[in-house]
Amino acid sequence: MQQQAYDVIVVGAGHAGCEAAHAAAQMGSSVLLITMNMQTIAQMSCNPAMGGVAKGQIVREIDALGGMSGLISDKTMIQFRMLNRSKGPAMWSPRCQSDRMRFAEEWRMVLEQNTNVDFWQDSVQQLLIKNNEVCGVITRMGIEFKARTVVLTNGTFLNGLIHIGEKHFGGGRMAEPMAQGLTEQLVQLGFESGRMKTGTPPRVDGRSLDYSAMEEQKGDENPSSFSYLTETPIQEQRSCWITHTNTKVHEVLRKGFDKSPMFAGRIKGLGPRYCPSVEDKINRFADKDSHQIFVEPEGWNTVEIYVNGFSTSLPEEIQYEAIRLIPGFEKAKLFRPGYAIEYDYFPPTQLQATLETKLIQGLYFAGQINGTTGYEEAACQGLMAGINAHQKAKQLDPFTLSRSDAYIGVLIDDLINKGTDEPYRMFTSRAEFRTLLRQDNADERLTVKGYELGLATKKRMDKFQQKQSDVARLLDHIKTSKVKPDEMNTWLENQGSSSLREGTPIVNLLRRSDLSFSALLQHPLIQHIQETYSQEVIEQAEIIVKYESYIEKERLMVDKMKTMEDLKIPDTFDYDKIKTLSTESRIKLKSIRPQTIGQASRISGVSASDVSILLLFMGR
Repeated sequence: MQQQAYDVIVVGAGHAGCEAAHAAAQMGSSVLLITMNMQTIAQMSCNPAMGGVAKGQIVREIDALGGMSGLISDKTMIQFRMLNRSKGPAMWSPRCQSDRMRFAEEWRMVLEQNTNVDFWQDSVQQLLIKNNEVCGVITRMGIEFKARTVVLTNGTFLNGLIHIGEKHFGGGRMAEPMAQGLTEQLVQLGFESGRMKTGTPPRVDGRSLDYSAMEEQKGDENPSSFSYLTETPIQEQRSCWITHTNTKVHEVLRKGFDKSPMFAGRIKGLGPRYCPSVEDKINRFADKDSHQIFVEPEGWNTVEIYVNGFSTSLPEEIQYEAIRLIPGFEKAKLFRPGYAIEYDYFPPTQLQATLETKLIQGLYFAGQINGTTGYEEAACQGLMAGINAHQKAKQLDPFTLSRSDAYIGVLIDDLINKGTDEPYRMFTSRAEFRTLLRQDNADERLTVKGYELGLATKKRMDKFQQKQSDVARLLDHIKTSKVKPDEMNTWLENQGSSSLREGTPIVNLLRRSDLSFSALLQHPLIQHIQETYSQEVIEQAEIIVKYESYIEKERLMVDKMKTMEDLKIPDTFDYDKIKTLSTESRIKLKSIRPQTIGQASRISGVSASDVSILLLFMGR
């Protein structure tokens, strides 16, 4: 029926599972992707969007390594916006509204076109384990599939429980069954598990809304893209809309608080702090009379609307009554109510930096099973787990990213060292080196790595090298080309910038805080640059020039950090011998088993004095 054994089995076909399967197969592994429903591969279970603050940087990093989330987002977006343009470039974050159906369709096509990927529609109920090493899976149909490595990307399906008011029933998503058996087996094997909660808002019929009562939110005038390979950005865009709740909405919602599964204590798992339900918002921020609601189309050819900001698990009749009091929603028709879902996860301190579990060799966890939230966080974990599952199956060196390499490195380092007891979401503030980890230079940081792995294609590598060459040529040009006072002073005065006293290289003008490259390009002597170089190259050159001192400062900080990362701790190191370590530190160090002093220093509960003691004990 299927081949006898695979290099990699991926369980689950959400964002993590799709990236894991694609990466391993692209690198040459034979892959079996097992999903409960072939029609929901790469389903956007919550909002129809990719990217956002810090998340957009992750999508660009996935793309730079050779993953597919960026390219598929570009092919299926209906709107693009670069967020935080008013701030420094370290904060710029690409985001798009996606066509939900086309996004899933494109992902399935990509996977089906890879001959190294096989599919099986079924639920995995048990892992095959021998001598603490995974060797395959058993499905609900009782079929055994053998494999050298297994990647679990179960999302919200492990013992998933859906809540709407006082109603609750099993399910991994609305109208889809939960997955049973795996949690129980993993706990028996010695894994620690927990419960988390997430939620989703009601979906409404866009034909029933009055958009004239809302504020229109258009896409960027000159839209960009996620993927470094995309040459033609989106040409036509759909608008989103903004409206607000009000005191009447809040009054109606409060009527349902006594039936709220969250307030009544029926939900045990913690939900995402940075994406609370609407009832949580009006309870926690009782002094606020309104909250913003984003009205987001689900695609080009559907009337379905996602009501971003109105996530709720209150009774459906309360949801219906309250939503109709929002401006523009007076005649709203619901397609389905919002709901909360509880599910099992496994604290990620049980993982190595490769996302391989410490207890069972060859077994990898990626996505919400690790306590994260968000498509982008899941996708990058899937990519890394897929890469490392392939490397393990082929007996090659593991692949990891540091905190100075990528937001992906920050995310995984946070998870395995600090763990999480609430759904983990990436923010730019989590990264110490965010000036280095910008969305514009993800290819500079990661494409060579992806190419050396065999994941990034030669086309991608060639394009990256051409961009690097163009940036270098442009920088050399503006450093060596001078302009004279009589050529520039009148123009500079009109720009509100100080005059020149002598000839100066163009780069010195670009270093001025009151002059942008786009402004300089309007001058007849400089506008030829715009005809020679792409906007992408011009933008990166400007960032390098204007933020040169900040970039250099962070690079020096990275060098200092690497000193600690180079100090290895033996796997057999006996922490009990060091009596001067704090009790909490000793427990955490023995549990997590950090591989370096740098990793040890980032574990919650390990103090600076504990690190000093470790250094002294190791003779450093």
